[in-house]
Amino acid sequence: MRNAPVTPALTPADYLRKILNARVYDVAVESALEKARALSTRLGNTVLLKREDQQPVFSFKLRGAYNKMAHLSAEQLACGVICASAGNHAQGVALGARKLGTRAVIVMPVTTPRLKIDAVRGFGGEIVLHGDSYSDAYVHALELQAQQNLTFVHPFDDPDVIAGQGTIAMEILRQHQGPLDAVFVAIGGGGLISGVANYIKAVRPEIKVIGVQMNDSDAMMQSVAAHQRVNLNDVGLFSDGTAVKLVGEETFRIASELVDDYIAVDTDAVCAAIKDVFVDTRSIVEPAGALAVAAIKQYVAQHGRQGETYAAILCGANMNFDRLRFVAERAEVGEEREALFAVTIPEERGSFRRFCELVSEMPTRDAEAAATSGATGVIGGALRNVTEFNYRISDAAKAHVFVGLTTSQRGESATIAQTFNAHGFDALDLTHDELAKEHLRHLVGGRTGLAHDERLLRFVFPERPGALLKFLSLMKPNWNISLFHYRNQGADYGRILVGLQVPTGESAAFDAFLETLGYPYVEETANPAYRLFLQA
Repeated sequence: MRNAPVTPALTPADYLRKILNARVYDVAVESALEKARALSTRLGNTVLLKREDQQPVFSFKLRGAYNKMAHLSAEQLACGVICASAGNHAQGVALGARKLGTRAVIVMPVTTPRLKIDAVRGFGGEIVLHGDSYSDAYVHALELQAQQNLTFVHPFDDPDVIAGQGTIAMEILRQHQGPLDAVFVAIGGGGLISGVANYIKAVRPEIKVIGVQMNDSDAMMQSVAAHQRVNLNDVGLFSDGTAVKLVGEETFRIASELVDDYIAVDTDAVCAAIKDVFVDTRSIVEPAGALAVAAIKQYVAQHGRQGETYAAILCGANMNFDRLRFVAERAEVGEEREALFAVTIPEERGSFRRFCELVSEMPTRDAEAAATSGATGVIGGALRNVTEFNYRISDAAKAHVFVGLTTSQRGESATIAQTFNAHGFDALDLTHDELAKEHLRHLVGGRTGLAHDERLLRFVFPERPGALLKFLSLMKPNWNISLFHYRNQGADYGRILVGLQVPTGESAAFDAFLETLGYPYVEETANPAYRLFLQA
C-alpha cells in the first residue's frame, strides 16, 4: 500500500517547534488527566488517564487532522480535502473541514458500521463507500484525489498530523509536573506515538515512551524488530482503531529512534481494561482506547513495579454498542476473575448435588486470607459463585459439565482444578482455552436418547447463595437432571433452563414440587425448538 509523501529527516527539534505551533484548539479541547483511583490502588502504582475519549469526536484524531488542514493554503482549502478512513480519522477530517469551511470527501469501506457513517455525515462529510477494507478505500481515495485536485489528509504518516497528535504529550507534561515514569501509547499506523515521543524526548527524555499493540495487529513491533517496515497479511479487527497492516514511513523512522519499549496485549486483557476504565470513570472506551491501560497492568505484573507513576492515553471511545456483550463476556476471564472448567462427575443419584455443595463450600483466596487474619463474615463476595453451568446428559456412566466460577485473583484456576480432582471430580482447566471460551460454551447440549420422560422448564432463580441447593434439596431422589443451562448476566435474577426426567406417574408430585419451590417458571416441553434441537 502506498503512502502519501512525507517531509523527510525532520529532527526532534523540528517536531518540537511544529507541536508548539500546532493549531488544534479551534476544534479540540484540552482533555483531562485524571487519576484512576481504583486501578492505582490495585496495582500499587499511580495510573493517570489522559481522557481523549472526551473530545468532540470521541477520539484524539481530530487534533492531527485539523492541524494538517489548518496549515493548507487558501487555494488548497478552496479545492477541498479527502481522506480514507473507517472511523475516527474520518470524523476528525469532517469536523475540521466544516470548521474551515471546505469540502471533505471521506472514502470508507462498505463494511463500515452505520454508526460511524452517520457520524461523518452529521459533520458534513461527503461519503464515498468503496471496497471491503481500509486498503481498498485508500487506493480509491488516491484516485479521487488526482481526479478532483483534492488534498489528501493522511491518518498518520504526515508531519503536520504527527505534530497535532503531539499536543497530547504537551498537555500531559503541563498537567502533571511531578514524577512520571512512563507514558503508554496505543499504536496503529504510528501517528500518535510519533507525536508523543517527539515531545517527551525533547522536553523530559527520562520519561519512557512505551508503545502498545494488539498481538494480532503488531505491524510496528514486527517492523522495528526487522529494521524495516513489515506489511502484515492480515490483522485482527477487535481493536479496529489500531488494525493497520503497514505503518507509515515517517512514523516507523520516529518510533525506531525514540520509543523505549513495546508491549503486545490480547483481546481478553483489553476487555478487562475496558472494564477497569469504566469502574474508575463510568465511561466506556473502545478497544483501541483501552490498550494503554491493559499494557500498564501487564507491565506492572511482569516487572513487579511499585510506587511508580504511569500515564495511559485513552485514545478513543467510538465503541459499537453490539460489541459490549462480547466485552462483558471476556472481561472477567481477561482479569482472571472467572475460571472455566470441564468437570466429569458420576452419572448417579446425588452426584450433582455433591458437586454443587463442594463449589459452595470452596472459599476464594480473599476468604482464606480473611479467616487467617481473624476477620469474620463474607468479605466482598468472597464465597465462590457459579457464573456459568452447562450440561446435557450424554453418557450412562459419566456427566461432563462446563462450569464457570468466580475467582479473586490471578492463578486460582489451577488450585480449583486440584480441589475438584481431590474430591473425585476429574477437572480440565479451560480458563485459557480459546476454543472453549469462544465456541464450546455455547454448544453444550444436543439430542440424546438417554433423556426419556424429560420435562423442560425455564426458571427464574434469585441470584443469591443457596438458590440452586434449595432446588436440588426439594427434588425427589429419582428425578434426574438431564439438562442444565445457566449463565450469570449480571442481573438480580438468573435465567436457568432445566431438563428433568420425571416418571409419567409422578406428574402430581412434580407439580407440587414446583409450587413449593416458589421460583417463577415456564414449561417448554412442547416447544417446537426444543423438539427440533434437543429431543432424540
